[in-house]
Amino acid sequence: MKAPLGTTARTGEKCPESGVWKVVETPSTTAPIAKHNTMPPYSGRAVTWKLSQYA
Repeated sequence: MKAPLGTTARTGEKCPESGVWKVVETPSTTAPIAKHNTMPPYSGRAVTWKLSQYA
C-alpha cells in the first residue's frame, strides 16, 4: 500500500515512498527520492519533505 500524497518525512528519516518530494520550507526544491533511502538535508540544514508525486 502506497503512502498517500502529502505524507511528510524529516531529514534523516527513511523515505516511506518512492516519488518526487518537495521541501516544505522556503527556499524550496524538489527531488526524486527512493523508498528506504535516507531523507537528505537541503541547503545544509534539516528540513521537512512532502511527497508531491509518485515515482
